[in-house]
Amino acid sequence: MDPRSYAAGRAGERGGKHEGRRSNAATFPTEALTGARSLSQFAKDIISKSLESLQSMTKLTPAAKKKLRMRSRLAHLGHDGETAQGFLNVPPFRGSTVLFPDVASLKSNKQRYTYGTHGTPTTEVLCEAWSAISGAAGTMLVPSGLSAIVVSLMTALGAGDHLLVTDAAYQPARFYCDTILKRMGVETTYYDPAIGAGIEALMRPNTKAVFVEAPGSQSLDMQDVPAIAAVAKARGACVIMDNTWATPLFFSPHVHGVDLAIEAGTKYLSGHSDLLLGLVSANAEWFPRLHRTVDALAILPGPEDVFLALRGLRTMELRLREAERQGLALARWLSARAEVLSVLHPALEDFPGHAIWKRDFSGSSGLFSIVLKPASEAAVAALLDGLQLFGLGYSWGGFASLVIPFDCARYRTATHWAPGGPTLRIYVGLEDIEDLKEDLDRGFARLAATA
Repeated sequence: MDPRSYAAGRAGERGGKHEGRRSNAATFPTEALTGARSLSQFAKDIISKSLESLQSMTKLTPAAKKKLRMRSRLAHLGHDGETAQGFLNVPPFRGSTVLFPDVASLKSNKQRYTYGTHGTPTTEVLCEAWSAISGAAGTMLVPSGLSAIVVSLMTALGAGDHLLVTDAAYQPARFYCDTILKRMGVETTYYDPAIGAGIEALMRPNTKAVFVEAPGSQSLDMQDVPAIAAVAKARGACVIMDNTWATPLFFSPHVHGVDLAIEAGTKYLSGHSDLLLGLVSANAEWFPRLHRTVDALAILPGPEDVFLALRGLRTMELRLREAERQGLALARWLSARAEVLSVLHPALEDFPGHAIWKRDFSGSSGLFSIVLKPASEAAVAALLDGLQLFGLGYSWGGFASLVIPFDCARYRTATHWAPGGPTLRIYVGLEDIEDLKEDLDRGFARLAATA
């Protein structure tokens, strides 16, 4: 079909309902369906010409994309014009069975897609995009952030191995180490997050992995990841990092020596608190082993979640920059409050790990914690229960602000947690910062009245 004729038909359609119909009818090449050309052949020709047109429109090569600034890269990574037939977004592919054209193809298993658990166009473009921004050799997707932790540990460990884990790790990760890994014959030792190169003293001949998380879950402890990674690599151990707080946009894990980098896509990649997703990116040494582990387990996220994550990718930097701005503004405001003993935020100059954050990170997110001056449980509950904008709930990274009380003393074993008062973890969403301050101000009034 002549594109000029088609455009003329669309112009007629815009000019009026009946005119559009006549124009389309007049330009449709009905003669193409006569003679030897069948309807199916005509359709194939149209699709072929469309793909040729798409290929001619492609301007950004992979090399050119690497040169773009991050915001531009996020807008243009994760596209497959051929698969999506020209649409900007690759749709969610649902399916188990993938057909092969012949027996030879079936036996060789060499075609691009072979079975639903082995990848779809939707998962493929997200993995490629995440690998590109992470500086990784490859990425695997799993159903949640915790499952990303689990498959990473399973990739690196076996019966009889020893594992080192930061004492500030995400509590469900500790539970997995203390139960399932223990039952599998893996011994876990927890270490002080501030240990740095001193981790050498804890390494054993059978230490096969070191797990880091910076900043640490809830307490926001910073870790000297490059120093720890250097020691681990010298001893042949895999370095695994939960990089969810910073994402690859604010901390490049593989550049700093991490072998397997974990991201809870549930959080900032999603941005809307409406999906569950985990990502694990790997360097060239560890990606084949990671791929085999995930492939053997056949655990994968739902296609709709992957599609929504792709959509979230486009605005992730914009949201992270706003989260940084809002988070720092609220953290500084809380630092000046009489009710607050201290604010645990790596980007604040008086935070113990600030120097490491400034050296290795390019930004901060909207999650931090505060230590209140001594107060009763009833007073803290009064503060929290009356909040209108801050929801009480787990996870973070969405548009709505959240807060939870926590106590690391219940589970820490390598360090002593005594912050001096009740502790709250705060996630700053996209509400107006002045409204958030007013909400907390009313909460502090209830705290004082109950005390």
